[in-house]
Amino acid sequence: MMISTKGTYALRVMIDLAQHANEGYISLKSIAERQKISMKYLETIVSLLNKGGLVLSLRGKDGGYMLKRPAEEYCIGEILRLTEGGLTPVSCHGFSEGERECENVDRCLTFPMWQKLDTLINEYLDKVSLRDLLDGNV
Repeated sequence: MMISTKGTYALRVMIDLAQHANEGYISLKSIAERQKISMKYLETIVSLLNKGGLVLSLRGKDGGYMLKRPAEEYCIGEILRLTEGGLTPVSCHGFSEGERECENVDRCLTFPMWQKLDTLINEYLDKVSLRDLLDGNV
């Protein structure tokens, strides 16, 4: 499994918003400058975060984005699953919700291992909060 730049940048955006939470709505321009992310790519990422209900947005001169909840209420798993579409370690069927199970699952000797790894990854990332990252508690 490899987390894409979309996932890593989404984490950077969420951390930036958390670091500047007391400033109200933060402009994309400010985030782009601090995080060295292109505006075009940043627009795609914050749109996804907004549609996923993780941030609030406000249009206009004083508009921008802000966290919808306190940093400690965000788990890293939810952010990465939203941006990555899942965190499964392999591309075989049966891991993602709504996928039909692989026809070889009954004979696949590696499937239980992949299932356990998938569980470990998700459980770990669901225990790490945005606040943990801010405080260096990982």
